[in-house]
Amino acid sequence: PILLRLLSEAQHEPGMCSFYEECGRNPSAGETLLPPIVPCLNYSPARALAGEHYRKLKKVCPVLDRGEGNTFACCSIKQLSSLAMSLTLSKAVLVRCPSCAENFAHLHCINTCSPNQSQTVKVTKVDNVTNPVTNVTREAVVAYQAFISTSFADTSFQSCRNVRIPATGGFAIATMCGRYGAKLCTPQYWYDFQGDSSNGLAPLDIDFQLVKDGDTQGLPPGVIPYNGRALRCNETTPSGGEVCSCQDCQESCPKMPPPQMPPGPFRILGMDGFLVISIILLCVLMCTFLLYLAVSCFVRSQKRKDEEKGKRKGKGKDQNTQAFLSSEFRRWGTIMASYPLTVLLVSAVVVAVFSVGLKSIELTTDPVDLWSAANSRARQEKDFHDSHFGPFFRTNQLILTAPGRKGHVYNSLLFGPQNFSGLVSKDLIIELLELQTRIRDIKFWSEDLNSTASLKDVCFAPLNPSNPSVTDCAVNSLPQYFQNSLYNINDKKNVTQLGVTAEVDWRDHLIYCLNSPLSFKDITGLDMSCMADYGAPVFPFLAVGGYQNDDFTNAEAFILTFSLNNFARNNPKLKVAMQWETEFLKIVQDYKKNPAANFTFAYMAERSLEDEINRTTAEDIPIFMISYAVIFVYIAVVDSKFLVGLGGILVVGCSVLASMGFYSWIGIPSSLVILQVVPFLVLAVGADNIFIFVLEYQRDVRRPGEKREEHIGRVLGNVAPSMLLCSLSESICFFLGALSTMPAVRSFALYAALAVLMDFVLQMTAFVALLSLDARRQDNNRCELACCVTVSTQRSNEPNEGFLLPLMRKYYAPVLLHSYTRIIVMVVFIFMLCGSVFLMFNVTVGLDQELAMPQGSYMLDYFHYLYKYFEVGVPVYFVTKRGFNFTTVDGMNAVCSSTGCDQFSLTQKIQYATNYPELSYLAIPANSWVDDFIDWLNPGSRCCRLYTTLGSNNGKFCPATDIRCLRKCMKNPPDGVLRPSTENFNRFLPDFLGNRPDLQCPKGGLGAYDTAVVRDETSRFMAYHTPLTNSQEFTAALLKARELAYNITMSMRNVSGTSPDFEVFPYTITNVFYEQYLTIVPEGLFNISLCLLPTFVVCCLLLGLDLRSGLLNLLTIIMIIVDTVGVMTLWGIHYNAVALINLVTVRTRPPCRPLKSMMLKRLVRFLALRIYGSLHVWPVSSAQHQRFSFS
Repeated sequence: PILLRLLSEAQHEPGMCSFYEECGRNPSAGETLLPPIVPCLNYSPARALAGEHYRKLKKVCPVLDRGEGNTFACCSIKQLSSLAMSLTLSKAVLVRCPSCAENFAHLHCINTCSPNQSQTVKVTKVDNVTNPVTNVTREAVVAYQAFISTSFADTSFQSCRNVRIPATGGFAIATMCGRYGAKLCTPQYWYDFQGDSSNGLAPLDIDFQLVKDGDTQGLPPGVIPYNGRALRCNETTPSGGEVCSCQDCQESCPKMPPPQMPPGPFRILGMDGFLVISIILLCVLMCTFLLYLAVSCFVRSQKRKDEEKGKRKGKGKDQNTQAFLSSEFRRWGTIMASYPLTVLLVSAVVVAVFSVGLKSIELTTDPVDLWSAANSRARQEKDFHDSHFGPFFRTNQLILTAPGRKGHVYNSLLFGPQNFSGLVSKDLIIELLELQTRIRDIKFWSEDLNSTASLKDVCFAPLNPSNPSVTDCAVNSLPQYFQNSLYNINDKKNVTQLGVTAEVDWRDHLIYCLNSPLSFKDITGLDMSCMADYGAPVFPFLAVGGYQNDDFTNAEAFILTFSLNNFARNNPKLKVAMQWETEFLKIVQDYKKNPAANFTFAYMAERSLEDEINRTTAEDIPIFMISYAVIFVYIAVVDSKFLVGLGGILVVGCSVLASMGFYSWIGIPSSLVILQVVPFLVLAVGADNIFIFVLEYQRDVRRPGEKREEHIGRVLGNVAPSMLLCSLSESICFFLGALSTMPAVRSFALYAALAVLMDFVLQMTAFVALLSLDARRQDNNRCELACCVTVSTQRSNEPNEGFLLPLMRKYYAPVLLHSYTRIIVMVVFIFMLCGSVFLMFNVTVGLDQELAMPQGSYMLDYFHYLYKYFEVGVPVYFVTKRGFNFTTVDGMNAVCSSTGCDQFSLTQKIQYATNYPELSYLAIPANSWVDDFIDWLNPGSRCCRLYTTLGSNNGKFCPATDIRCLRKCMKNPPDGVLRPSTENFNRFLPDFLGNRPDLQCPKGGLGAYDTAVVRDETSRFMAYHTPLTNSQEFTAALLKARELAYNITMSMRNVSGTSPDFEVFPYTITNVFYEQYLTIVPEGLFNISLCLLPTFVVCCLLLGLDLRSGLLNLLTIIMIIVDTVGVMTLWGIHYNAVALINLVTVRTRPPCRPLKSMMLKRLVRFLALRIYGSLHVWPVSSAQHQRFSFS
């Protein structure tokens, strides 16, 4: 009571101190990050400073310097040393902005050393402290109030609130505002954190009282709130410091016009422009059609006789070409049918020779190798990045939810009422920790290592990459805020605040860490760190998801991520990593089946995408078998031709095997796409030809005196020209498809082209021989399976028309060819064409990842969870190529974003882009090793020191943890802008990159930058995209990143000494998959045009130079393409490589010709012969007629 009375009666007078000198350790302090040395209670006059005492004050607190002999202060040399050490820790993150660092030091110098100390502080608590050396007990100050004007506090706070930490892209003030983080931080919260001894940095409690200017109500008598002049962030400092950079100070930013908005939708007269064009096209086509009807009626009525003569003239021209083809195929068919066994033997030998190449077949399964050309820009950028920095690490992740659990409101003594979702509960955190521990402890035998392998053998360990332990592995999760310790989760303490005592537990620690993840010690009284056990921070968006407005404790999902090192395909450690991922998937899948599990979750491993795509091959085997069985049954049941059906299937299969074997011989790799698609494609083409051939043979009557072989040859002569027309155009278009730059498409086109060609050759040889053998069996009345058994029933020589041919001839054709019906059909199809033109311009380009997965894949759930719960997008690296000199002052200024840097430097331009995330798709600015390297060298921090002891270490780098090192690497620059010389740059850069960050030096480059710099070669700067949820956003983000990188490249080339071919490019792991969609539309149109040309030429040549029929075929194919794309828009099918496989026959990207066009070619040929040819010489195939009915 006496002490409290003395404290309350203490005078607040100018020139008087409230405390002086150091008494010892604060007895009420727990575990701290710095020694909590507190001052002695000492109400006495301020001391005049001279000599070493004065020089020390001038160095630490220049704001109090009034010249030697005129400077008074209330602090001793020991106090100044302790203050300097404390300020050094803060300056390490604030030194980027000189005015902020000076304002921060300004206030603490006033509180500790001001000659009018008693007027600005009021001691509120003292305690007895015994000096362990002298054994003298004295009264020490352990708490006081500091009175500050709001104008000084607000200006100081504003100068610091936007200072960034380049390594993380976040704000420095987020680490200095406790649970409020950067977003909710205010001057009062900021000072409250600085004065809280539980933060591990403040040696005693300081109650900052912010008083409005001129307001004296409630102030103790004599107290005058400090109202010195705080510097704005766009002001220079008295010590020579430059203004803060734009990235750290918005007031320093140049006035820039807002970015250009993307162009709006195409409009004409306020309407959708494409709709207007479609309407105009409809009107033009309808008018043209009506004009054609009028002119044709007039011409037909006036010149009927001339038209008949014209038909006869045309007959000779077409008949010559068709007669030649039919005659040659008839002769060929007769020969093949005459020697069936020899033909089959030769065919089998040829197929066998080709198929032997399958022993050396090479399957490409890597999605990058499949869908990205080796010479494409994105692939070259990926190869450059991976060769210099290594492949992007492998991600293995779980996203866990607990739907249906009821949340609660936690009334925290320290933080007030806080909402906790049902997910964020102690039992679920412990369950998550148990699952995490089970995965972390995975062990398995590795043949590649010839030993037992575990996570430490393959994990990404940023702070100990050379010899990691399991705890060094980068595992990001919510339990990491408790260092994966069950003891820490269960820890609790009673804490008294403002006279109220309550229990604090894991919830208080979690609230604090989610808002201040970079803290080494919380302020809850639990005295726990927020850093992960592997030494790095876990940012909230890496631990939880599905929250709103940074309300982290109300999150709907936990995120658990194991990061592994990635390796080249030929590195044995890749197999070890993939084996670990296999074990990871087993554990996760077993846990998912466990009925006792309380989580609903989705998961993925790095190998999952490739595994699931490959799994579709096995799932397609039943479909493959069913398709071939259907074709076999169809052929077999027609006149009981079991062997013919089986032979047709074997012909198709042999053509595929021969194609695959041939390309395996010459070293062109195959893929699962080829195994899945080519057999179906060849089946479609081959079965169509077989249908026509078999049905024509069954419906044709052998003429009197005609031999069986001649009969087969004549039938082949009737149908082979149309088979040649289709197969030849198909094969040519496929070979043109090999011009594609996409590896999977190119190999698919080559394999398909040869398979189609081989299928036609085998049909003209082996299948004709099989049909000849079957006809011989029938002529001898032998059973098909029991060929030795003869039956007495004679084979009917009457043609079998079936039911479709009469239906088409008697009903469908007369109705369709009626004059009114034809007009209606033409009008309907004109409407369809114009409508499809409009829809075609609105088709969505892209391929969402979900569509690449098989039905029921666990990856579908993962993508759903990813898009729903993740709050940040994929990282994007801005990579600099060789040719830029970082060691010069101009080079550093063109890259960095701190004081003295160019306003339009590399990192500053990225910062500008993040101000408009909806346009740039960039959410978090790039980290910058150049900025942190400069800050690391700054003599105001403790990071870069040199040994001064005699011996081998003299003059070498000394870590900040060694307190014996006092020599600084760099001196304070006269202009306040630190830039190392080229010699010092090269000397200290390796030390910076190998320096592990800690509390004494948070700017160390190990982990953040050690793999981001390849000296004299390249470097990279990492930013983050906004959350990207579909292929359109991924493609747009790629485009915008390239535009930004090009802009940066052009400005950096203007720096003296920069190579003219220097380049900056953006790299994201998804670029190789989405780059194709930047050009797929123009490339698709070009290749469609390119592939339609041979279709037109082949059709005209094989139809006897009939340009009219060729144009009709060409126009109809174009209509099919347009209508199909229009239907794709209606059904929500995206325009992409997968869709184009179904849209065209030649390749996935870009298209060439629809499958239905081969039916069209047959129909055009049939009609051309019907109209222009002699029916006596060219009898219409009834089999063809029936086959057309299917079309």
